[in-house]
Amino acid sequence: MVHNMQKNNPLAAFMRQPKVYIVLPSQGLYYPPQAIDLGENGNLAVYSMTAKDELLLNVPDALMNGQAVVDVIQNCVPAIKNAWYVPSIDIDLILLAIRLATYGEIMNTPVKINDDIEYEYQVDLRNVMDDILNYFAWEPVIPIDDNMTIYVRPLYYKEMTKNAIQTFETQKIMQAVNDDKLSEEQKQEIFKSSFTKLSEVTVGIISDSIIRIDTPDGSVDNPEFIREFIDNVDKEVFNKIQNHLDKLKDLNSIKPIVVPVTDEMREKGITGETIEVPLTFDPSTFFV
Repeated sequence: MVHNMQKNNPLAAFMRQPKVYIVLPSQGLYYPPQAIDLGENGNLAVYSMTAKDELLLNVPDALMNGQAVVDVIQNCVPAIKNAWYVPSIDIDLILLAIRLATYGEIMNTPVKINDDIEYEYQVDLRNVMDDILNYFAWEPVIPIDDNMTIYVRPLYYKEMTKNAIQTFETQKIMQAVNDDKLSEEQKQEIFKSSFTKLSEVTVGIISDSIIRIDTPDGSVDNPEFIREFIDNVDKEVFNKIQNHLDKLKDLNSIKPIVVPVTDEMREKGITGETIEVPLTFDPSTFFV
């Protein structure tokens, strides 16, 4: 890794050097102690990936459980000591910076309009990164009423990965409902179990996001007490927290790219001057 290179190595000048410097949308907030070393100016050096990093991103299990992304981030952004605790609002910018440092600022991405139309569109990653810094923001305070204020943080990458795995596994189980070999009773039992697990994921995301609850009786930051509160709170309060987190998720998501409508697209029934196409960054294909 960059920060573990042998001192006085005569080949040091020929090794990787920082290609990009970034400022995090979180500004380093929400990281646990020792998870990041921001330095004095808050700029993080980003190095290109090594051959080992690229190979790691081709290991399906390491991608699925998040370990590949964690290892690559720690190798390419040495200031991040424990990437499992990178807040969700920083992940996209960090991955974009690593992609830019490795392959350059222009990325070709397929744009699929429908089953008949697919184009390859060039995206300038620096523009996407600038946009992230312009509109990504986190509002941690949720005023419930005169007697309660709730404070929330972005999910850590560790929590995001856990929730994604649980959702994926549950959805796979739900696909079994279409199996003709199962009785209606078995299908209903599978659906009920899967729905319960998906509900647990949602409740877990909300309770994991809460760092403190203030009431006239004092402040509570014990995770077990907070989880018990979320499990037993009125629906109105639960919905207010969930709606706030949903709005923050939308705010801190990469906006769609605007693609001009061509004559060929019009012949296929696409109208208007431009269309919006979601821009997603899947680590399994993003670094290819």
